[in-house]
Amino acid sequence: MLLNPLCPFSAAKVLALKATVLLLLTLLIKAKIRITAFSALGFALLLLQTLVFLALSGGVAVAAGGAAVLVANQRRKTAAAA
Repeated sequence: MLLNPLCPFSAAKVLALKATVLLLLTLLIKAKIRITAFSALGFALLLLQTLVFLALSGGVAVAAGGAAVLVANQRRKTAAAA
């Protein structure tokens, strides 16, 4: 590398700047990968939560339907006995 007398930077300063830029780029890429990974994890957990909610609400609907049928059968029996 030729030293330019008009440039105040020495070779050590240039190498230090290159190392700093490389370190910052590495950290930026690492952060991007981490954001993407946790984004996917968050989406998977949201999907799981939605599926559990739908399953529980379906179970509650089946239980309510069964209770309604049971009450209707009991009313028929009492009406037929009277």
